[in-house]
Amino acid sequence: MKRFDILTPFGMILGILVFAFGVISSKGVNGFLKFIDIPSIIIVFGGLTAALCISFPLKELKLMFVVIRQAFSHQDFQLGKLIDLFAHLSDRARRDGLLSLEVEIEKVDDPFIKKGILLAIDGIDPDIIIDIMTAEISAMEERHRKGRSILEKAGEYAPSWGMIGTLIGLILMLNDLNDPDSIGPSMAVAIITTLYGSLLANLFFLPLAAKLADKTEQEVFVKQVIVEGIIGVQSGQNPKLLTEKLSAFISQSDLKLTSEEYPGEEG
Repeated sequence: MKRFDILTPFGMILGILVFAFGVISSKGVNGFLKFIDIPSIIIVFGGLTAALCISFPLKELKLMFVVIRQAFSHQDFQLGKLIDLFAHLSDRARRDGLLSLEVEIEKVDDPFIKKGILLAIDGIDPDIIIDIMTAEISAMEERHRKGRSILEKAGEYAPSWGMIGTLIGLILMLNDLNDPDSIGPSMAVAIITTLYGSLLANLFFLPLAAKLADKTEQEVFVKQVIVEGIIGVQSGQNPKLLTEKLSAFISQSDLKLTSEEYPGEEG
């Protein structure tokens, strides 16, 4: 089950508030106007867009907002229920045979679990099942990596274009050294582009990429637990032993937490 991840917008808002506090504490509310420079915004966002268009095909760029949206959701994997599910499937397979699981998997929503159980029912060799499921996990990791790489590259390009804007401002400023009064304001405007690029990279693009990488790691871990559960069911392991085996993948604190949140079905 996917839930809205409040930490992502909370972190972004907190970062913006910290930045705002730094401005207001020294210059007051009117100080914000000094941090708004249209040419700097055009240089950073325009240059960033140009760099991304060169780096990625249009098909992948169109998915950028879909990828970003994933960072605002949290996948509730319900590990306690997952372990209980495989214990139940193992018990049913030992009592009535693997073919009886065809009815059981109709109640399962996860297509990865369904695919693995169907392979087990078909009598596919365990090593081949592991190879097939592992290949699917690797393909999922690659898809996630491609989507995440756009944000990672944006995090690299944004500060660079901020620096390019600063260099443009410095060159223009050095060409006007005969007016000492303009040096200070011109320097401030030149540095604003670097600020824009750094904020975009370190408050948005790179944190979002890190969040997506963490989500991928969690999903890979859960799928590895699923593969172990499928092999355990196919090999006819005792449900209690299978539960102990799958529980070994989870820390005791996490296992206690998931068991309290998602107690297994009795009977």
